[in-house]
Amino acid sequence: MTFEEFHKELTNVDASREKRLACAHLVLNDIHLFPELLSMVFKVNDKLSYRAAWVFEFVCEANVYALIPYLDAFCANLKTIRFDSAVRPVAKVCVFIAKEYYSKQPNTLKKTLKPKHKELIVEACFDWLIQDEKTSSKAYAMEVLYLFGKDYPWVYPELVKILEQDFQAESPGYKARAKRILQGIKKKQKPLNSLLG
Repeated sequence: MTFEEFHKELTNVDASREKRLACAHLVLNDIHLFPELLSMVFKVNDKLSYRAAWVFEFVCEANVYALIPYLDAFCANLKTIRFDSAVRPVAKVCVFIAKEYYSKQPNTLKKTLKPKHKELIVEACFDWLIQDEKTSSKAYAMEVLYLFGKDYPWVYPELVKILEQDFQAESPGYKARAKRILQGIKKKQKPLNSLLG
């Protein structure tokens, strides 16, 4: 498939799972389209970028390792995402990365995800959490921050402060996720406090 044909396919993608999956399968079956898809995600002034982000999420859910050669570009451009419809799938891809990185199974992502990548992801997630983003984007951001907080001790105090500060003004979905994250942080800190005290 040519890039022009692929762009035409992206224009036909809508919010339906069926169309997003169909386009994702095109990429999964012809992986040389992956860098073009990633490039489209970060063309933030183009309306196709959020459609590309929808497809990108499905591709990475099926094969997060396709992202490994492009981690530098992906992480460096996270902060450029502007469309609400693009933030959610990109934040979800960050969840896939974090979960794979902290998986108990050895994997390639553990070897290739560098501290600079994690720091850029953490920075973007904090931005999404404090900006006027949709609940699902914020929920994914707090999940990523909870996972990466294992390596960055400063993350948990900042995350707790934001979650507690915004708790009352947010949606029920936000509150449910925030409550779970806050409980998880407290459990992690109890063993640490007993060692220190």
